[in-house]
Amino acid sequence: MMAGLREKKKEQTRRRIAEVALRMFAERGYEAVTVNEIAEAAEVAKVTLFTYFPTKECLVLDVVKDDTAKIVTERRPGQTPLGALRAHYGAFAAEGIREVDVDGLLTRIRVISASPTLMAGLHQTQAGQRYELAAALAGARGVPDGAYELLDQLMAAQIGAVLMTLQEGFFQRLGAGTPIAEAGRRLANEVELAFDLLEHGFTGQ
Repeated sequence: MMAGLREKKKEQTRRRIAEVALRMFAERGYEAVTVNEIAEAAEVAKVTLFTYFPTKECLVLDVVKDDTAKIVTERRPGQTPLGALRAHYGAFAAEGIREVDVDGLLTRIRVISASPTLMAGLHQTQAGQRYELAAALAGARGVPDGAYELLDQLMAAQIGAVLMTLQEGFFQRLGAGTPIAEAGRRLANEVELAFDLLEHGFTGQ
């Protein structure tokens, strides 16, 4: 019981820090806000802030990380890597979409887009996720010790490009005022199309 309360309190603190930081970044720009200012506004010690967010970039970018490698490595027995990824993103479009904070998401996108530092950090994060996915795909083929080959790198790159394209379309619709339910329905259809292409290739028809 007490452990559960402690975890809930930690999550509330983490969320409060992240929300305060995002609001300050949106108002003044990412580069103009210091960690000390965020800690003071969130009413936590600086050391506490760094306990939850090891770097300033993490205050914004932690939320956008998507562990595709974990989805592959934790897939159910008999499920293919692409099948696991299709199921994960299809479930998000059908159910997880309801939990999306549209205003917060759009604010985060604006903050990232306006900051060269965050854009560079985002690209670095995506590259790291691509390498991790390549290793997971290799593991699914029986390649030992998390190694990966060109085949895995190429497949990870294709998956990453597909997911980024799906994400961009989803964000653009939300930014244009499309209701979240409609954006989710369209995303669900696009997930199926995208993974059909990944599994079967493009025939040109």
